[in-house]
Amino acid sequence: MKTPIMTLAALAVLALHTAQSESKILANVDKSGVGVQGYDPTAFFTEGRPVKGDPSHASTYRGVTYHFASSAAKVRFDAGPADYEPQFGGYCAYGVSRGSASPIQVEAFQIVDGRLLLQYSGKVRDLFNADAAGNLKLADEKWPALVEKKGQAAR
Repeated sequence: MKTPIMTLAALAVLALHTAQSESKILANVDKSGVGVQGYDPTAFFTEGRPVKGDPSHASTYRGVTYHFASSAAKVRFDAGPADYEPQFGGYCAYGVSRGSASPIQVEAFQIVDGRLLLQYSGKVRDLFNADAAGNLKLADEKWPALVEKKGQAAR
């Protein structure tokens, strides 16, 4: 009889851990909760460059507020926010691949496999690109542990 009880207890702990992980977010935001340093996340895809957003065109997704350069950009984002949000909470993708939530420079962005990756600097982007597939895989693998360790409860 002890084995089923222990199994149930282990499952309960696992379920609680999973629920806690899913309810945490880790996002590179300013004091107002704005991501990507106020730049329009859709512009990286549509303009191929960072474009400063306007606070009058804003949306919140997964606890992060994004500013957009136009109402059309906001509509585009709202129709598919997961397509435009920066990966790894807007932290440096190379840093995440090394287990760190590092700051970014918006000019050091790149689109890899349709994903917006932000980097600490152009030099770090070059390091990432020396093995982009391998580093992206590492970042994907390490991101959940970073969220668990440094994330905040979702609001």
